[in-house]
Amino acid sequence: MRVENSFLPAPGVGETTERRLWEHGVTHWDEFAGDGPGVGDATAENIYTFIEEARAALDTGDTRYFADVFPNNTLWRLYENVAGDVAFFDIETTGLDKRASDVTTVSVHHAGDTTTLVQGHDLTSENLVELLDASLLVSFNGKRFDAPFLEYNFDCSFDAPHLDLMYLCKRLDLDGGLKQVERDLGIDRGGMDVDGREAVRLWHRYESGDEAALDRLVEYNRYDAQNLETLLDTVTGRLHEHVFEPHC
Repeated sequence: MRVENSFLPAPGVGETTERRLWEHGVTHWDEFAGDGPGVGDATAENIYTFIEEARAALDTGDTRYFADVFPNNTLWRLYENVAGDVAFFDIETTGLDKRASDVTTVSVHHAGDTTTLVQGHDLTSENLVELLDASLLVSFNGKRFDAPFLEYNFDCSFDAPHLDLMYLCKRLDLDGGLKQVERDLGIDRGGMDVDGREAVRLWHRYESGDEAALDRLVEYNRYDAQNLETLLDTVTGRLHEHVFEPHC
């Protein structure tokens, strides 16, 4: 599903009206002719205004516009439009308190390549901002954890819309952490059995001189970031089947 299939951001259009438009063959902006079930003159004008603004935003790559006008639980509809420019990111830390804990590694998977920044080497604000310069950011529980940690510890902010997969998974009754959701969906982790607590221990072992511990921590962090792409593909596919296809 793409943003061009969506009418929700227009004032006066709710989920019921949008479904009725789809059921009557209006499944794309190009098919809207100013009328439809439950669409009066004022709502029709609002839809035309939204379409005009949204087309301009797509043409200029202004994805922030869609984060501003789409309800949070529908931002996933943007993914297909920007699939080639999505930054999937995950961090590891020494604890849960952003004020008292350190970020140890950050992995970003973007356009098929994965980069891992390591504390004391290349983990800097400048490198983070560069790596996370994308049309869409994707994380798992990153709105509550990863993003606030980075913003606090590196005094930086990120302009791109942020899609948190944890909330999308809950819509599909996929509960638990990332590892549990991966197991439920059969997403492979290559036998990597590290968890968050072990990640902390690996960092401390590395600080004590164990280079192999850092290698394992980096591998674990990279799996977290890379698997987010597979998870997003799976979840958006299911949402498409549930939200859009039955009404078309």
